Amino acid sequence: MNQPSSIHSPTFSPLYRQIRELITRSLETGEWKPGDAIPSESELAVRFGVSQGTVRKAIDEMASENLLIRRQGKGTFVATHDDPRSFFRFLRLASDDSDLQTLKSIPLECWRAKAGTDVARTLALETGAPIIIVRRLLQCAERPAVFDEIYLPGELFSDLTLDILKSSEMSLYHLFESRYAVRMIRADERLRAVSADRVSAELLQVAEGSPLLLVERVTFTYDSKPVEWRRGYYSTQNFHYFNELG
Repeated sequence: MNQPSSIHSPTFSPLYRQIRELITRSLETGEWKPGDAIPSESELAVRFGVSQGTVRKAIDEMASENLLIRRQGKGTFVATHDDPRSFFRFLRLASDDSDLQTLKSIPLECWRAKAGTDVARTLALETGAPIIIVRRLLQCAERPAVFDEIYLPGELFSDLTLDILKSSEMSLYHLFESRYAVRMIRADERLRAVSADRVSAELLQVAEGSPLLLVERVTFTYDSKPVEWRRGYYSTQNFHYFNELG
């Protein structure tokens, strides 16, 4: 396989994993942007000097992780948060009695701050580095469902304001992808039960001290770089957390 001199793949890495890494780097550098078609398997095989089967195995793995999307008869495309199907990929909220397609995002606040110890550690920043904090409410059928507090690296979202959030009709991750070229690839979540404090109780329209589900999410872009820390307070009054396994 002919590789650029800047690429140093470990000798023990399977060949298809090396091809996956090369394709991922092309995604990361913007050679193929979200929604773009990537070259065919035969074209990639020639480019990388490997068999089509090796390329296919790399693409299969990336498709299984929602980095790429195969479309029958059309080719393979870079996954995008513009796809309505991607909206619920990172949202495990379910309503007890209504359709979540009516979910509405209401931005509340957006301000700049300096990273404290916890935020700096979570987002791999220096303590005191610039960050942006966003607060928003998710409503379902006019009922408050989730109160989100979101921490973002300031250098990646330098001009993000409350006006931009309010004027956007995109999902939050689609906005990050299209305006800031920051694509959310995967997320780690931790769940625990908490009691509603005054702020969350008021926003979620529940009594102070009511049980809430706190979902802490760290979202990563390419190369496992953390680019978002989100603390979502889920109302348990009319909603529940749902995740289909297997």
